[in-house]
Amino acid sequence: MKKYFITGISTEVGKTVVSAIVTEALKADYWKPIQSGDLDSSDTHKVEKLISNSTSVFHPNSYALQTPMSPHASAEIDGITIDINKIKEPSTKNHLVIEGAGGLLVPLNDKNTLLDVIKPDYRVIVVSRHYLGSINHTLLTVNLLKEKGFDVSLIFSGNEHKTTEDIIKKMTNVPIIGRIEEEPYFDKNVIKEYAELFKDKL
Repeated sequence: MKKYFITGISTEVGKTVVSAIVTEALKADYWKPIQSGDLDSSDTHKVEKLISNSTSVFHPNSYALQTPMSPHASAEIDGITIDINKIKEPSTKNHLVIEGAGGLLVPLNDKNTLLDVIKPDYRVIVVSRHYLGSINHTLLTVNLLKEKGFDVSLIFSGNEHKTTEDIIKKMTNVPIIGRIEEEPYFDKNVIKEYAELFKDKL
């Protein structure tokens, strides 16, 4: 069974939409280990609403924190410390899509970052979205994952920016799954179309 960890080069780059697409493409289970804030409209809720298949199971967060901040800060407000040993992958015989929180080096506590949650058998999909500084953020993210020995691929999110994408492709030399265009909205049908488009590359 395949296990995909979805991370981004920053926050708000399209991780949740990518998670929904990959979940739908593989009819996979979905798990967001740490949710910071928006508990009534969490990323798990959002992905669940975008999925058409009836196979996917949505596993509970290991930590559901009240405040939309970096997990270490949100946990402090909640009066707890995130224990990485309590972030346990759910048991399933299905494919599993795991959605991160923010970027790779988002702190969970005084010692651990989100990178410490990624296991050696996870395939990592990096979501890259063009903005001033995004080349640097993409190269830093991909190169760190490669140094750690992970199987890395990229999905671009948003309108095409050729010079940015070309240099990222050349300098990372990792597989490109595709691009999610700047769609006016995302619903089950749009997610399903992208799932069909990306399925053979996953």
